[in-house]
Amino acid sequence: MFRTMSRHETLASTRFPTITDAALADLKARLGKPVRRPEPYIEVATRDAIRHWAHGIGDRNPYWSVAGVAPPTILFAMDRVVSGYVGGLPGIHAMYAGTDFRWQRPIGVDDRVVGESVLHALVDKPSKFAKRAIQQIYRTTFTNQRGEAVCEADSWCFRTERDTARERGKYKAEGPHRYSAADLAAIKRAYEVEEIRGAVPRYGSDVNVGDPVAEVVKGPLTVTSVVAFVQGWGSLYVRAHGLAFDLFDRHPALGIPNDFGVPEPPERVHWDEAMARAVGVPGAYDYGPERVAWLGHLVTNWMGDAGFLRRLTVKVLRHNLIGDTTWCRGRVTGKTPDGAVTLEIDGTNQRGETIAAGTAEVVLPRR
Repeated sequence: MFRTMSRHETLASTRFPTITDAALADLKARLGKPVRRPEPYIEVATRDAIRHWAHGIGDRNPYWSVAGVAPPTILFAMDRVVSGYVGGLPGIHAMYAGTDFRWQRPIGVDDRVVGESVLHALVDKPSKFAKRAIQQIYRTTFTNQRGEAVCEADSWCFRTERDTARERGKYKAEGPHRYSAADLAAIKRAYEVEEIRGAVPRYGSDVNVGDPVAEVVKGPLTVTSVVAFVQGWGSLYVRAHGLAFDLFDRHPALGIPNDFGVPEPPERVHWDEAMARAVGVPGAYDYGPERVAWLGHLVTNWMGDAGFLRRLTVKVLRHNLIGDTTWCRGRVTGKTPDGAVTLEIDGTNQRGETIAAGTAEVVLPRR
């Protein structure tokens, strides 16, 4: 009897491109060269754009709405390269893996911020997930409408072969987490007691090594919360109608047919379970920049409105699956010679797995 293949079976039988020596050599030839700047989601940090970004990452600090200052990680919404847009190696999956932001000044309301990028480095690494991975690092320099340096940021993705990752099947999970009423009550309580330092200054002289950074919870992750993030961030490849056809004409390997034979971008791994499994992940998962922004939110909550986040370095370590909850935490580790406070920060899911980790440098006010 004839049986129609399931969506998962259809994608599982699809063969994707592999990393070839020729394609890798072509990419290496681009090292140090300027990258064509994709059209950004936003270029001006209007009050609306600031509000949408804060809402997209779940940052409830009213300061961003009233003070004319943007959360520093809004740069993800203002540039696609720092958000994970990669060139070269057509058809090879790109998994966002981290960012190192180095800010020189805050981003004010109505600032026009433009990023200029170069392909900074390529690192060939062994991978438990896909046997081989190419770490592709971009450096983006941001300036505002006054020609002032705003931030320099390194961002990187790991390029992996979809078929290899799927066939190796190294990434295992226990299945979607089921939440009891008590679980949800505990998460609700964490949101209720979230500490936003706000207008009360945190002075550097009052901070000691070992001090905890009050935790921030994120989740449970749902497709709805992914959509909320995209509303503030803008995505990489989500296009509709003629714009989608134009995109796939320019980048044929980007379009992967859906059940109707219509090409859609690989970005749908963030809401499409079958597509996620086709690249070797047990289910749909969040965006890497989202997690970096969550840890940035952790730090800005702690430092207060008078603090300045000077550096944020975050590595994305594991997939954050639909249904997971992330607990963001940190601690003070020291002070730099010029008086900035250093932090260690991380995000841990309900299974006790660290899914993101990094460091931050914060300039706090003096008495």
